[in-house]
Amino acid sequence: MAERKRLLAVVLAAAALIAPVAAVSASHIRIDGLPPAVPPPVVSQPAVVVPAPTQTLQVDEIEAGVVRANIIYANKLEADEVRGAVHQTRGLKVNDSRGKIKAPEVAASVIYADEISANTVVADAIYVRELRRH
Repeated sequence: MAERKRLLAVVLAAAALIAPVAAVSASHIRIDGLPPAVPPPVVSQPAVVVPAPTQTLQVDEIEAGVVRANIIYANKLEADEVRGAVHQTRGLKVNDSRGKIKAPEVAASVIYADEISANTVVADAIYVRELRRH
């Protein structure tokens, strides 16, 4: 019996020594499940501002951050950025124009103006006599 107790004591001692070493030596093993879920890429589309089809603006002068229209007719246009087809004209006489508009953004279907000063001008077609970039 004494031999059995000694053998059992040796086996338990060996198991007690091996268990922490096995746990430490197995720390380099990594079990991964499924790869983390990746959300689909976010596709951002530019905001489209569609002015009302019957909205026409006739003014002497526009001062704005952004001017948007389908068609712009102007004698003088000053802007940092102009987006759209630019056509040079000989001149434009704006009838029934009233005053000056100063706003962060001006949008209309058709704009008739003697002068436009803006950071950005966006239109399908721009008919202008004099175009200057800031």
